[in-house]
Amino acid sequence: MRDIRICYVGDSFVNGTGDPTKLGWVGRLSASSQNNNLDITHYNLGIRRETSEDILKRWEVECQSRLPKASENKVVFSFGVNDTVIENGQRRVSLENSIENAKTMLLNASKKYDVIMVGMPPIADAGQNESIKELDRKYHEICNELNIPYLSIFNRLVHDKIWKDEVALNDGAHPRDKGYEILANFIKNWSAWVV
Repeated sequence: MRDIRICYVGDSFVNGTGDPTKLGWVGRLSASSQNNNLDITHYNLGIRRETSEDILKRWEVECQSRLPKASENKVVFSFGVNDTVIENGQRRVSLENSIENAKTMLLNASKKYDVIMVGMPPIADAGQNESIKELDRKYHEICNELNIPYLSIFNRLVHDKIWKDEVALNDGAHPRDKGYEILANFIKNWSAWVV
């Protein structure tokens, strides 16, 4: 039996914030990946409000303690929406720093683990969505450079009625269970999905 360990590293969307079932897309993927030939252990390392700068400081030590050399180790990164939030008149993390943070994480992680990245979803703010879309493009470029699979989900979700309605009726950023289910299905049907 293959011993697979997966660290999902990111922000509140990785955490599943807003989902009354507390599964989010990570829990749904983990549940659907279970079968008799795989022994999968998953770790949800999503923290609310965290930016790429916050995640850069913690990801390595958190993954290292959960991914022993004897197992088949995978890291799924997903972050960036919080970088684009405007606070005190400016972005929480500049575009240049967001790009540099992601590049550093992906480069270092890919030396030790199988790495993929899931892009950022849209929220209920048209202005911020422009920034999210731009950062999504930049992250996609970095992943192409580093030969790391990247799934852009922005365009798939920006016109999805269920996603938009759940986000708007919830907190303006996070969906509820049906939105996370749609996202989990996108990822599960992605050719680069890890299990």
